[in-house]
Amino acid sequence: MTSQASARPAGLELVGTELVGTGILTRLALRRDRIMIASWIYVLAAFAYVSVVSTKKLYPTAASRQAFAAGAGTDRVTRAVYGPAADLHTLGGLATWKLVVFGAVAVAVMSMFIVVRHTRGDEDAGRLELVGAGAVGRLAALTSGLLTALLANLGVALLVAVGLAVPGLPWVDSLGLGLGMAAVGCVFAAITALAAQLAGSRRPAIGIVTSVIALAYLLRAVGDAASPGSWAASLSWPSPIGWSQQLRPFGPLHWWVLGIPALFTIAVTAVAYVLAGRRDLGTGLLPARPGPPVAGASLGSPLGLAWRLQRGTLLAWTAGFAVYGLVIGGLATGIGPLVGNNAAARELFVKLGGQAGLVNALLAAMMGFMGVAASVYAVQAALRLRGEESGQRAEPVLAAAVGRIRWAWSHLVFAVAGPVVLLLLVGLTTGLVYGAHTGDVGKALGQLLGSALVQLPAVWLLAGIAVALFGLVPRLAAAAWGALVAFLVLTELGSALNLSKWVTDISPFSHVPKLPGGAFTATPLLWLVCVAVALTAVGLVALRRRDLA
Repeated sequence: MTSQASARPAGLELVGTELVGTGILTRLALRRDRIMIASWIYVLAAFAYVSVVSTKKLYPTAASRQAFAAGAGTDRVTRAVYGPAADLHTLGGLATWKLVVFGAVAVAVMSMFIVVRHTRGDEDAGRLELVGAGAVGRLAALTSGLLTALLANLGVALLVAVGLAVPGLPWVDSLGLGLGMAAVGCVFAAITALAAQLAGSRRPAIGIVTSVIALAYLLRAVGDAASPGSWAASLSWPSPIGWSQQLRPFGPLHWWVLGIPALFTIAVTAVAYVLAGRRDLGTGLLPARPGPPVAGASLGSPLGLAWRLQRGTLLAWTAGFAVYGLVIGGLATGIGPLVGNNAAARELFVKLGGQAGLVNALLAAMMGFMGVAASVYAVQAALRLRGEESGQRAEPVLAAAVGRIRWAWSHLVFAVAGPVVLLLLVGLTTGLVYGAHTGDVGKALGQLLGSALVQLPAVWLLAGIAVALFGLVPRLAAAAWGALVAFLVLTELGSALNLSKWVTDISPFSHVPKLPGGAFTATPLLWLVCVAVALTAVGLVALRRRDLA
């Protein structure tokens, strides 16, 4: 008599064996990522809600929305940054104009971090080898990473839909937009799974995926900025970010577009599974570039090693800030025709920028955004200390004639000096573009370099929070991202929500002078620097006294 197990096809037995332990690893991954996933979902849902509320106040009538659509639709730079202007005449289309593009990029980055952490990241740290020694299949980790990303994207879809529908947008269209964002996230989760098989370590895998994200954004930007009907306009279709736009949730809703990312995700995921079964653990399919036979002189010091570890991230941020500075300068030259006679829109820019001049208000608001972005880099650079410690790479360095403070400062110099480079660059590029338009490059450079550099004390305070948490409670060092998210919400959404001043003052960015055009006050900046120094000192003293790892 043939048993049930022996009657089962051999292929199914193999698949079942390879996926053993997927459920346990998925629950563990959700537990490890619960704070990060919740933060991403909260920010996106809050942005969706506030976008609808503020748009209702700024453009309450169909005529006001039509006027805005007419201005935005003719500006190629604006379309390249935010997307096509086809549905700006509707409340939902206007309220979600920025959310569609930047939300898609956000879920792509979120999915990348989730999948790479539970695949290549755990593999590099040796955790997958330990887990695989038990009753866990070879493909369980990859599957659990993809399932975690899928659940996170479904959470984004649901909560963003709620954030749009509660203020009054149609539920079906709101759900369509949320699902479009989730589809983009699933696409890049699959791309990350594939990159994790190709690359030999975590960093090259992230480099591959971020390059694909940048390419997708570039294709979409070129396609959206092109004249309708031209061959360049079709470049939006090869872009996964463009697929979320083609769904048109607040225009003629095209549900069939969701089939494109679904099929793409299935195909790329299948390739990732095939490759995962053909490579050795701890290696990638792409050949690793051999290093030099002898280490360079720069690696003889902790600072040289930190530069080697941090330089790729810093250069990537530098390129992004340079491009964004060019975009800001271009937007400033055309903000007048874009806003037109809409008094509410002018008032919003004044609230964000802090002064009555429309161009100055825009530039001040954009530099405020850049300050928040520089804080993201600063926290990332500071938390590299925690990554080195938890990865047990700090101990070999400290076993030499290197003290803990010296080792810590070798990385913190990038958290302190890196934002200076980034903000100098965005001020320089913005000033050059805007100054060329006004005919006074010197004046524009002076104003915009100052507007960028006044953001530094607030940026350093965020880095100080990361250092203090790393020194005092290293297991909670990632909570620095929570502080950044909280300050971001208070800074960017406080004026739109009409929050009390004492609430918005919790954010360090609320104390930064609104330049150009506003009054410069040094006292708040000095206080921010003092707090940043104190937090850093507390973290370093605590690092000297606690046990590593």
